[in-house]
Amino acid sequence: MKYVIFPTKWGYFGLAGIETNLCRTFLPVSNPDIIKTCFMKEFPDSEFDNNLLKTLQKQVVTYFEGKNVVFNIDNAVFPGNFSKFTKRILTTCQKIKYGHTTTYLELAQKAGYPNASRAVGSALAKNPIPLIIPCHRIIRCDGKMGGFTAPGGTTLKKRLIEHEKPE
Repeated sequence: MKYVIFPTKWGYFGLAGIETNLCRTFLPVSNPDIIKTCFMKEFPDSEFDNNLLKTLQKQVVTYFEGKNVVFNIDNAVFPGNFSKFTKRILTTCQKIKYGHTTTYLELAQKAGYPNASRAVGSALAKNPIPLIIPCHRIIRCDGKMGGFTAPGGTTLKKRLIEHEKPE
């Protein structure tokens, strides 16, 4: 396992993976040591590699500069302990386009679980690669943000959604 931490306009962003397979992202924070500490806790034997997933690094930087980016996540790896339901929710979530939002209910329906809108929130909270799988684009039926477990919470979620709105 390797990781990289790099600057964006919003702060430092982190990626962790094995060769060309992305396993984890860490949304922007002001101090890169926060990301390193989290990666070391989750992947104790990992090592820093500035060249890890270089194309994805460039895409992330471009995204935070305000450009519409379609992340290629064919190389994402989900942990084996994810349920079929969680994998399905995350896979369906990745199809939500830049600048669009959908509700927990709509995502549940699209994933084939029409009565599981509450469980969708729990599945999204386990998203190991936020931004790349855009769980921030899922909101409540009443238009409110709903939850967001990443550092920065719903304030960051709202900021990401606003960032993607056309001018």
